Amino acid sequence: MSYFKVLGFDKEPFSTSPDPEFFYLSKEHEAALTNILIELRLKRGLCVTLGDIGTGKTTLSRKLIQELKERDDFIFHIILDPSFNNEQLFITSLIRNFDINIDSNASHAILDMREALEKFLFQKGVTENKTVTLIIDEAQKLNEASLEILRVLLNYETNKFKLLQLVLLGQLELHSKIVNIPNFLDRVSFKYTLNPFDFNETKEMIEFRIRQAGYKANMQLFSEDAIEEIYQYSRGYPRKIIMICHKALKYLILKNKFVVNGELLKEIIGEEIKSGWHRKDLLLQKNSY
Repeated sequence: MSYFKVLGFDKEPFSTSPDPEFFYLSKEHEAALTNILIELRLKRGLCVTLGDIGTGKTTLSRKLIQELKERDDFIFHIILDPSFNNEQLFITSLIRNFDINIDSNASHAILDMREALEKFLFQKGVTENKTVTLIIDEAQKLNEASLEILRVLLNYETNKFKLLQLVLLGQLELHSKIVNIPNFLDRVSFKYTLNPFDFNETKEMIEFRIRQAGYKANMQLFSEDAIEEIYQYSRGYPRKIIMICHKALKYLILKNKFVVNGELLKEIIGEEIKSGWHRKDLLLQKNSY
């Protein structure tokens, strides 16, 4: 039997998989998601969301996809690893993933593929009134050549709207790449930076995931001092919160306890630090927020 079944859960509450059902919408995540959806509806072109490692960008992208699936006027694709060595690989990936037909007599040269892509965007966006959206996770991996391709694609437009909607989610170094390409930066319609949670959001996220996992007991599973320890250790980074909570629940079973308290968290955190398997920069930032 899985550990979460033993504790009275229907599902694993602290999985690190980007499951939209377990996505806690903090004020910042909700603001980012709402604004991206508005920009997509208006077909403004380019949205950029930045965030440090573990701030929930990937889960935000999955939540966005869940929202788009509920709309029949969107055609979308997500790229999880945009590490393309050259333009041909990038364009070929777009052609394949958007299922674009290329003339069998064409040479499949870059110009042919670009023309096919432009025709596809015009057919879907103008003739069929669809919104074609490309979501790129880990966008900090985009090289200068790939950003130039995206800039060109953003030039495909009517007098009223962009034919391709582009959503970039990346780590903070993406910012320096974009600002060094002025004619790409000028095309950013919406920009946002995700920050770590505050204490209340950390508490709400833990409680939200516990409820989502089907926990129905009246007993409080994490004490207030335990949540304080989690917040101090994680500095409000969602992924770090999830991982330490998962470990805490395993400790409950191993030590035959019923409540995660501050003492137990101090023991777990002490072992984490002693092992060296932790982000030292989070500890250095302890008093930065």
